Amino acid sequence: MKKLLFLLLLAQAQTGISQNIATRLATAIKHFEADAQVRHGIVSLYVADAQTGKTVYAHNAQIGMAPASTQKIFTSVASFDLLGSAYRYQTVLGYDGHIENGVLNGNLHINGYGDPTLGSWRWNDTKEEVVTGKIMNALKKNNITKISGNVVLNDAAFSIQPTPGGWIWDDIGNYYGAGCWAINWHENQYDLQLEPGKKEGDTTKIVKIIPHLKEAALYNTITTGKQGSGDNGYIYLAPHSSMGFTEGTIPLGNKPFAISGAFPDAPGQFADVLEQLFSKQQIKVGGVFITYNSLRANKKECTPMQHTLTTLLSPPFDSINYWFLRKSINLYGEALIKTIALEKTGFGSTQKGVELVRTFWSERGIDKGAVNVIDGSGLSPQNRVTTHAEVKVLQYARTRSWYKAFYNALPEYNGMKMKSGSIGGARAFAGYHTAKDGRQYVFSIIVNNYEGSSGEIVKKLYSVLNVLK
Repeated sequence: MKKLLFLLLLAQAQTGISQNIATRLATAIKHFEADAQVRHGIVSLYVADAQTGKTVYAHNAQIGMAPASTQKIFTSVASFDLLGSAYRYQTVLGYDGHIENGVLNGNLHINGYGDPTLGSWRWNDTKEEVVTGKIMNALKKNNITKISGNVVLNDAAFSIQPTPGGWIWDDIGNYYGAGCWAINWHENQYDLQLEPGKKEGDTTKIVKIIPHLKEAALYNTITTGKQGSGDNGYIYLAPHSSMGFTEGTIPLGNKPFAISGAFPDAPGQFADVLEQLFSKQQIKVGGVFITYNSLRANKKECTPMQHTLTTLLSPPFDSINYWFLRKSINLYGEALIKTIALEKTGFGSTQKGVELVRTFWSERGIDKGAVNVIDGSGLSPQNRVTTHAEVKVLQYARTRSWYKAFYNALPEYNGMKMKSGSIGGARAFAGYHTAKDGRQYVFSIIVNNYEGSSGEIVKKLYSVLNVLK
């Protein structure tokens, strides 16, 4: 009897706490919506009790919102289940024909399957010099000093369209809007080093492009901005293009200032790296360095790979996911979406991958209309998800064996473990928090169409979330 009374009193106390938190959140949201920055905007917030799954507070929780990079949690969590924590990308080096007296009588092949970490600086085993070293070691082990045919980079596993529909022109030439191919290289990113003028308004000069762009030129119109004004430069160079331009400003200063762009042709860029490598190592190539899609575009065929020399492996997925969430790398999200399609259907397309992810969440109780997305990273302003759906995803993750790896990958902001999101007019946060009293919360908050400073709106979003502390 005493135990029953204790449990009843505990339940009443918890209900009281929940009601108090809900009241305080309602007050915080009302104050936030009254702010001049949100006068013409819309705010959505959903908070659930992590232990019971019960709703603590909901405000516009079923309205589709542009989630920006908080959308990455849908791709991340689905990938843990559909691909597995230990999943590794493969890039296969091989050949057709035969090897005789140091001569490969045939073509050298590099078959790519979408590894977004190939040539990345984030892991020791993926760095450019390590990758090229492994390729050279495989050739030396087989005594190959000459290739009679072509070096073929097979990029046919993914669709020829590297960027999802809906990505805006201002994004796709810049590093965060890098397209995704079956063969990616150096995270499909280069640095454009610019020398500012001596005074505000002066033209700037391109000092260096690292790594250099293969068969692509940039017309630079970036000017010099105020000292301390930061990176306001944009690169406009579309996928599969050879001519682009720049606009905007970089800050006044005495040193070159770097902005980062996206390769217009990642497989071709890697082909250029190999061509330079083979020349330096005196590996003679009778043919050309060419991608499979280029051959196909010219209605030419190529003998498929017949023998394997070596297989390059990516880090496991849980390690890739760490950087995907921690640094919000859009390329990784788009690679994962296409990889899910490749593994489940045999061909890596964004459209099919998105469909599979939406179906995955539909089978776990989230309406497809609540996950109305067209990419894997959240970069498209056309994406719409609900805060209720984001919390459901986070709650699902807590039930899985890989949850610790997922949780550790989330960044920490404002003393909370949560994924952030930011695109034009949208800011969002979704994650977990344990309050001082020990209660655990799962939450998602999104604001769309706010005005003014992004930094100021973040402070105001934090003030709402601070109620959970």
